[in-house]
Amino acid sequence: MFPKVKKPKKLIYLDHAAATPLDPQVKKAMEPFLAEKFGNPSSLYQKGREAKQAINDARVVIARLINARPSEIIFTAGGTESVNLAIFGVARMDTNTKTNKHGTSHFITSSIEHHCVINCFKALAGEGNKVTFAEVDEQGFISLEKLKKAVRPETVFISVMLANNEIGTIEPVEEIGKWLKGENQRRLKKDQQPIIFHTDACQAAGFLDLDVNRLHVDLMSVNGSKIYGPKQSGFLYVRSGVNLKPLIYGGGQEHGMRSGTENVAAIVGLAKAFELAQQDKEDESQKLFNLSGRLIKGVKRGIKNIIINGTELGKRLPNNINLTIKGLEGEALMLYLDSYGISASTSSACSTGITEASHVLLALGRTQAEAKSSIRFTLGKGTKKSEIDFVIKILPGLVKELRKVSKLKE
Repeated sequence: MFPKVKKPKKLIYLDHAAATPLDPQVKKAMEPFLAEKFGNPSSLYQKGREAKQAINDARVVIARLINARPSEIIFTAGGTESVNLAIFGVARMDTNTKTNKHGTSHFITSSIEHHCVINCFKALAGEGNKVTFAEVDEQGFISLEKLKKAVRPETVFISVMLANNEIGTIEPVEEIGKWLKGENQRRLKKDQQPIIFHTDACQAAGFLDLDVNRLHVDLMSVNGSKIYGPKQSGFLYVRSGVNLKPLIYGGGQEHGMRSGTENVAAIVGLAKAFELAQQDKEDESQKLFNLSGRLIKGVKRGIKNIIINGTELGKRLPNNINLTIKGLEGEALMLYLDSYGISASTSSACSTGITEASHVLLALGRTQAEAKSSIRFTLGKGTKKSEIDFVIKILPGLVKELRKVSKLKE
């Protein structure tokens, strides 16, 4: 019999990797630009100038937080556009300038990237480029040694995410960046094209230091909807000297890289959200580390035959718990949790409607059945200890009953 407990008065939201609520401070910063400060930033009169100034101020704030120049920040409509601009911007520039002396260009990424990276690489392959999806180990780490072996003379681009959205594993981006810096110096001496290094930092922005010089990245993608900012807001860091072809043509906004009248309110909100996220990341990480540990401990105590996907706390994002609970369907468990007022997910929210097993979990060595028996909890600013305790209380009973049903179906 399914647990008979009183549904919580307030929704227990544990899917912050999918989307975060708008922070009240972010909303307050945006509000003037939704009404009275409505000018077009390209206009030269007062309303336009104040909108343009707000964009410039936002660019300065973000640049300072990642140790970059304001001119290196390109505002986009979210992480997906930022990633697309990074990947196709390099690919099209390479094709147009014919800088690659080896013919067809080669692009490398990991096998557990977000779908926006994976699908960009598949599109590149469809256009005749060579692509490599580097394997990861059972904890989700990409090996620098394997990455080195994948590099060819015609390699022009590598993309490795800073932290995985499904399992939270923090990748060795700084280590890769340091090696690439030396590799590119050797290439330049041989008159070879340097390799451009991109990282998807969308999930990491609320928890990790994003100093682009420490990471040694040339391109970095961040979005607002994962850090309590507005949806459809994001930016791409482009290191000075890296040339891209734009995806969108028009009036030449964003240094000619992203034409179209800027969404000033979203840009202002993004900058405020990013500032708050970077300012609070240490305290927030410690709080969520403790809550995640409590949830993992409770789940292990109450449920048998489970796998904690990814790596240990401390080497992955502090808010991410991905569980394979054998003997049931993860989607069924998610729906039953929802009926008890608990929001969780089975994989990346961007894959909703797709019934295939998670490519991330399969890359870790999970079987199809195990991957489909998985569920992800991602905690956030508003998560309370009492909410974690409610999940620990309700989850074992749900699992027990769903396993019975699953056996009956078999």
